[in-house]
Amino acid sequence: MPAATSLTPILLSPPDVGPAERAALLRAFDSGWLAPLGPEVDAFEAEVAAATGRRHAVALSSGTAALHLALLDLGVGPGDEVVAPTFTFAASVNPIRYCGATPLLVDAEPDTWGLDPALLADLLDERARAGRLPRAIVAVDLYGNVCDHRRLTDVAARYDIPIVEDAAEALGATAADGRPAGSLGAAALVSFNGNKIITTSGGGMLVTDDDLVAERARNRASQARLPVAHYEHVEIGYNYRLSNLLAAVGRAQLAGLDAKVARRRAIGERYRAALGDLPGVSFGPHDRIGRGNGWLSVVLLDPATGTTPERLRLALQRAGIEARPVWKPMHRQPVHAFCAAVLNGTSDDAFARGLCLPSGSSLTDAQVERVVDAIRDHLDDRAGSGR
Repeated sequence: MPAATSLTPILLSPPDVGPAERAALLRAFDSGWLAPLGPEVDAFEAEVAAATGRRHAVALSSGTAALHLALLDLGVGPGDEVVAPTFTFAASVNPIRYCGATPLLVDAEPDTWGLDPALLADLLDERARAGRLPRAIVAVDLYGNVCDHRRLTDVAARYDIPIVEDAAEALGATAADGRPAGSLGAAALVSFNGNKIITTSGGGMLVTDDDLVAERARNRASQARLPVAHYEHVEIGYNYRLSNLLAAVGRAQLAGLDAKVARRRAIGERYRAALGDLPGVSFGPHDRIGRGNGWLSVVLLDPATGTTPERLRLALQRAGIEARPVWKPMHRQPVHAFCAAVLNGTSDDAFARGLCLPSGSSLTDAQVERVVDAIRDHLDDRAGSGR
C-alpha cells in the first residue's frame, strides 16, 4: 500500500499469530502428517463443532467451498433459484452460480444489515403465488453481527425452505438468544481466510447437526471417491480438503478466539467513543439483536462531514493506514446484474456512506489512536476548507 509516511503501515485486518501458532505448525510437521487430513484436522473439526454448537464440522479449503457443498446437499441445481442478500461479499452468492442456479437478491434491514425478513416474506409470498419457490436461502452474518435468524426462520418455515447460515465473518458472535454464530440453519459455514477473526492462512468449515450432510460433504470434498480399493466415482467431487498443517494453526488460533473477540470489540468501542460525537459521523449496526465479534468496524459519513468514504480512505492511505469500502451490493456487480433484486435502499446507502476501519486484534492502542487522529485531522481539514 503506497503511503507518504515512514510510520509502520496499519492494516485493515491482519492475521494475529504468534509463538503458539508456530509451535502448533511445527508439531504437525514433526508428526509426519503432511498430506491432507490427519489428527490435527480431526481435532480441529471437533473443536469448531463445539464452538458453533454443532454435532459435526467438516474442515475444507475455504468458506466458499463449504457453502457450495451445503447448497449441493440441498439439491440446488440448474433451473433453481436461491435467495441471497445483496449486501454481502461475492463469495456468499457465487456458489449459487457454481450449482447452475440463479440468485434472488434481497436487501438488508437497516437495524442489522442482515437479510430483511419483511422483504423475504413478500418475495416468498409472490413466488408461491407464481408456483416457483426458491430451493434455499443463504443468510449472511455481516461484519461479525448475527442476523435476525429467528424471524428469518419463521418466514422460511411457512414454505419449508431451508436456510444456510453464512457465518464466515461471525465466528465468536452470538444471536439474541445466546446461540453461537454457526449454530443456525440446516447447515452453516465459517471462514478462516487470512483476514478473518481466526485464520488458517486459508480454509473454512461446514458445520451441521445432520450425520448424512457431514458424511456427504466429506465425500464430495475428497473427489467423491467410493470406499473401494480402486478409484470409483459415480458423481462429481471436488478437491476441497484442508491440510493437517493448516488445521494445527487453526487449533492454536481457536484457543485464543475469546481474546481476539474482546480486542476487536474494544477497538470498535474506542472508535465509537472517539468519533461518534462528530457531526455527520455514525457507525454500522452493533449488538442490535445479539453480541457481535467486532470483525470490522464500519464508520458512516453523512454529507455534513464535508467528505466521502473514498476521500477519507485516500487520506488514511497517505497516513499509512489501510481502510476499505463496505461491500458493494451484488445487484451492482456486473457479474450478477441480471439477477432479480428486491431492494429497500439499505445496501446502496451503506455503500455510499460506509468505510471499514482497521480492526485487527493485533492492533496496539497507539495504532488505534493513529487511526482516530488521522480521521479527525481529515474531518478538520474538510471543515476548514469550507468543504
